[in-house]
Amino acid sequence: MASDDWRGWVLYQIYPRSYQDTGSGLGADGVGDLEGITRRLDHVASLGVDGIWLSPFFPSPMADFGYDVADYRGVDPLFGTLEDFDRLVERAHGLGLKVVIDQVYCHTSDRHPWFQAARESRTGEHADWYVWADAKPDGSPPSNWQSVFGGPAWTWDARRGQYFMHNFLKEQPQLNLHHPPVQEALLDAARFWLERGVDGFRLDALNFAMHDPALTDNPPEPEGRGVWPRTRPFDFQRHLHNQSQPGILAFLERLRALTDDYGGRFTVSEVPGEDSGAERRAYTAPGRLSTAYGFDFLYAPELTAARVHAAMAEWPGAKGEGWPAWAFSNHDAPRAVSRWAPEADREAAQRMLTLLLMCLRGVVFLYQGEELGLPQGEVPFDRLVDPEALANWPRTLGRDGARTPMPWTPQRPWAGFSTVEPWLPVDPRHPPLSVEAQGGDPASLLNLTRRLIALRKAHEALKTGAYRPVEAPEPLIAFERGEGNDVLLCVFNPTGAAADWCLPGDWRAVEAVNGGDTGLGAYAAVAARPI
Repeated sequence: MASDDWRGWVLYQIYPRSYQDTGSGLGADGVGDLEGITRRLDHVASLGVDGIWLSPFFPSPMADFGYDVADYRGVDPLFGTLEDFDRLVERAHGLGLKVVIDQVYCHTSDRHPWFQAARESRTGEHADWYVWADAKPDGSPPSNWQSVFGGPAWTWDARRGQYFMHNFLKEQPQLNLHHPPVQEALLDAARFWLERGVDGFRLDALNFAMHDPALTDNPPEPEGRGVWPRTRPFDFQRHLHNQSQPGILAFLERLRALTDDYGGRFTVSEVPGEDSGAERRAYTAPGRLSTAYGFDFLYAPELTAARVHAAMAEWPGAKGEGWPAWAFSNHDAPRAVSRWAPEADREAAQRMLTLLLMCLRGVVFLYQGEELGLPQGEVPFDRLVDPEALANWPRTLGRDGARTPMPWTPQRPWAGFSTVEPWLPVDPRHPPLSVEAQGGDPASLLNLTRRLIALRKAHEALKTGAYRPVEAPEPLIAFERGEGNDVLLCVFNPTGAAADWCLPGDWRAVEAVNGGDTGLGAYAAVAARPI
């Protein structure tokens, strides 16, 4: 892989549980499988994307639907076999698609053999592979750290007579990445997948990978700062000591050395948190990761010019600076089109959003169903399975609505996803938006998405060009991409009200949505070149 080839990539995220159930795992069970992904790769390739990112498919008890890994070197029978994975990689490569897979280095499942051994003895081989600590004299947890999913980040284990740490569910005990044997084991797991032909890794919640060994209490988060409104004890703290430790950087350099041994592989980290910008830049400095993304857009309640310009300003293009990545939607966040537009404006808004995403400077991720304009799925309380949704209902939307099955055909009740009841319900609004329903319509959102991805790939200005904000009346988002004569003017109206703006006469539209070449009505957008 040439050193800069990946900088303009569009990667398509697949959530395996919800993509296609062929019955090749444990039978037709309403859960997607690897064979289903392989069968649908023609659709992915038809979009013109550069590759796929697969969410976890490893053996897991599924307390957090695969992000609680019980074996880093296998495939859960729910999804198929290692041979199914090998066929998926072979087919993807045959279609010119890269394959990027998740790696979860912060924690394992509590069913992982490492943890089972660690809880049995304070002196055995795996005694220090997780974060253990004695109780305070009064029996309370060793620090005030809180877990993302609610409650203390510590759970008492009577077998070992200590608390173990978990930043997320108690079924996800925190690995002690300070411990050299843990690093070696994780790098060996990465090597296993590199040998099987993967083209890169997406590193889950990377800034949670190390803790302060002194177990220093976190200070309170000042009121009005950070996540607001607060729905979890986690939101009340500044997370200075349970995450974001400097030792992570040295581990990333070891990972980079490993991927370089395989001719260079793509690496992208997820870096959550309100102040993740500095961490992302550090993680992507020379000799570390390819790129990183945060939650600049993933949980944003509205899309504004200020938000876009602020996110881009974090990456001005200074010498030695890393490279950003962006996503509007994914498996953890409510779909952007439902956060940023009313239902009646969904299709028009998604057309504008897709053009905006393709015009951003950095690697961009398209989440399954975005090419169809799927709104956030409606999941009744009795069908919720997401532990975060159940813990915080009804204050947060949770993640289930973004994970509902991919609709392939208009046929109800399950839109071609499965022949049996799926693990999450199919929203009745989704089958009419299916791949089959949109595929034959040249004016459909699906075919527009294909055209906009092709636009990005055809213009170096959009793939790797500079970003410069352009003054425009509120609420318009306007910027230029590129330099000198190779420049594009990109202007977007993120609202349902018409804006008083027209393309200047010395610019010619190369792409427009919702009439953006003649004026910026509701959700209109245009990309133009100088005449």
